[in-house]
Amino acid sequence: MTQQVEQKTNVFSKIQHNDEWFKENASMMTSFDVGFRKLLILDRQVHLYYVTGLCDSAFIIEIVKVLVQINDNEVERAKLKDIVENRLIHQQVKPLRTLDEGMDTILSGLIFVLIDGEEVGFEVDVRTYPGRSPEEPDTEKVIRGSRDGYTENIIINTALTRRRIRDGRLRFEIFKVGERSKLDVAIGYINGIADPGLVEVIKKEITSIKIDGLPMADKSLEEFLVKQGFNPFPMVRYTERPDTAAAHLLEGHVILITDTSPSVIITPTTFFHHVQHAEEYRQAPAVGTFIRWIRFLGIMASIFLLPLWLLFVLEPQLLPPALQFIGPNEQTNIPTVVQIFLADFGVEFLRMAAIHTPTALATAMGLIAAALIGQIAIDVGLFVPEVILYVAVAAIGSFATPSYELAIANKIVRLLLLIGVAFFHTPGFVIMTTLYLLYLVNLKSLNTPYLWPFIPFNPRALLQILIRSSVPSAKPRPSIVHPQDKDRKPAES
Repeated sequence: MTQQVEQKTNVFSKIQHNDEWFKENASMMTSFDVGFRKLLILDRQVHLYYVTGLCDSAFIIEIVKVLVQINDNEVERAKLKDIVENRLIHQQVKPLRTLDEGMDTILSGLIFVLIDGEEVGFEVDVRTYPGRSPEEPDTEKVIRGSRDGYTENIIINTALTRRRIRDGRLRFEIFKVGERSKLDVAIGYINGIADPGLVEVIKKEITSIKIDGLPMADKSLEEFLVKQGFNPFPMVRYTERPDTAAAHLLEGHVILITDTSPSVIITPTTFFHHVQHAEEYRQAPAVGTFIRWIRFLGIMASIFLLPLWLLFVLEPQLLPPALQFIGPNEQTNIPTVVQIFLADFGVEFLRMAAIHTPTALATAMGLIAAALIGQIAIDVGLFVPEVILYVAVAAIGSFATPSYELAIANKIVRLLLLIGVAFFHTPGFVIMTTLYLLYLVNLKSLNTPYLWPFIPFNPRALLQILIRSSVPSAKPRPSIVHPQDKDRKPAES
């Protein structure tokens, strides 16, 4: 079967035909924000096409002034195309020969200039996207360090990254994804460090996307890139911090920046990439290691604390005499496993309510939740105090997980472990834990083992995960990304 090639329309020499094409295909004269400006220069028509909300009006006015002055300073009508091209006062001017490219230019926030009698137009980059200024991300706060973060503007995001890596080999290659949305997606990598094979695989996956649009931006792109399916574990890492993205670029990773999203995708990643945080590298190595171990403890508690406690409740003979105090000291008519599920789902309800509650009402919602679900639920006999305690500790462990996506996946694993323990007790806990580990072992993100460096075992890399080493001693780049330059040292000129 032959693949149908989309036929593109060349620029017409008669400018009226171009106007008619834009009216039909770009909603010009129908959509109020898609318009054009007619100029008469040396007795020939020159038209400027644009989208009002995406352009910088000051630049357009300045360009129009300069073009109009051609009538006062020039007389050679035959050289109008060259004269106009030279008078477009901007650092980025590009000739285009198809109206389809011109329409993409207009809808991306640039202006498109056409001259009557010429079969070529000029795009001028005067876009200024509406958006907010860089500010510290809510989910990746640090005590010390930079307070800037990515925004919804792809131009600002690439600039924030390049500000930290002033290397001419840092490349940002841009693609348009989606037949209708034409979402701008930039692939960022350092030539000479990143694996060329990895870069080509990502490019191939992006260019093969066939869909009308990606309204959810980076998340939709991820599902095409790594074939997520029903796997709950994150296969790429998201960050809103430019310093985190820059650190991964220097390790040999590839980042994906999508327009309209403040999150940047880092790939490839493993399980252990999702348990690290920038705060560890803003402190001394010893302090960073301490913070990392506490975070590991919280992540383990978020997965295994509740299933283990339920197992000890159902089989108290497993507890040594010194730990016999563990367990419910009160009895209720509701089974312990049902209490755990009710309390766990209650915490999840609170999390979702906190997301949807306006900031002005968040404090009131918290007080109501603490009173109703906490003390009153114990007083009426719905929960025993131990259930509230262990569910709260597990919830805190989830909040201590740096990756929000990993925290949700761990919660699903915890519920499955609870079900296994409730039905089969000790064998259920052992079997479900084994299945959980085997599942992680078999996961791969862009051909990268998910549990590296634990499986396959790499002692040096595993030591760097367990202990936050100082920057001078961490010279080798992670071998899992297959960097071309294996050591962090000045490149030879």
